[in-house]
Amino acid sequence: MTSPLPAQGASLRTLISKVPEVTAFFWIIKVLATTVGETAADYLNTTLKLGLSGTTLVMGLLLIGVLIAQFRLKRYVPGVYWVAIVLISVVGTLITDNLTDNFGISLWTSSAIFAAALAATFTAWYRREGTLSIHSIFTARREAFYWLAVLFTFALGTATGDLVAEKLQLGYGVSALMFAGIIGLAAGAHLIFKMNGILTFWTVYILTRPLGASIGDLLSQAKADGGLGLGTTVTSAVFLVAILGVVGYLAVSRRDQVALSAGKVAG
Repeated sequence: MTSPLPAQGASLRTLISKVPEVTAFFWIIKVLATTVGETAADYLNTTLKLGLSGTTLVMGLLLIGVLIAQFRLKRYVPGVYWVAIVLISVVGTLITDNLTDNFGISLWTSSAIFAAALAATFTAWYRREGTLSIHSIFTARREAFYWLAVLFTFALGTATGDLVAEKLQLGYGVSALMFAGIIGLAAGAHLIFKMNGILTFWTVYILTRPLGASIGDLLSQAKADGGLGLGTTVTSAVFLVAILGVVGYLAVSRRDQVALSAGKVAG
């Protein structure tokens, strides 16, 4: 895919991406964040008894505040970016839970709604910018498309993860293995059969959400419900500490920060 060049006078060598380079660390934190999104939402809603509405309001306001800070930055800052990812993971979970519990919308329907919303976002993004590559996130408009797509991937992943694990009664462990297997197939298709890199990225990005949700439920839910019974408090704390450790390392090492070259901008 190709993308429009930046405004006249801008140097490709000085453009700085607002998102991290896609490395192994990226996927590690992504899965950790999606797991926290599932367990933290349950912790705030059930353990702290904030309720779905109260939890959604609090986390929504926090997300808005962090996204404002993210948009004001001129470059990728690991701490701000990954806090936004964790919060959007929680909010995406809450959106799906609200539709299911408060409005009685089935997981089949919500999955279809979020799939359509994500497809519409990708279509509008590509028509306006000519690319869906995250290596091209150096303008506010592209970043807006990016975060909207991320939100819908989390909401879609939550709906499909719950659908597979609970409604289809495959269980959390089987669901986690199934989504991990599909991710492996997508990665293999890219490495062996040269499947488009942008398509591979977004496919895996969507699938890591139900993978993380299944892992989170497997660890936190009671044994009677098919989980390991660690609870949402312990599970959330362990994964948050892991996220802080990896993000702290990246902030110091800068291994996932990159200036955009002409090739990167082209996607």
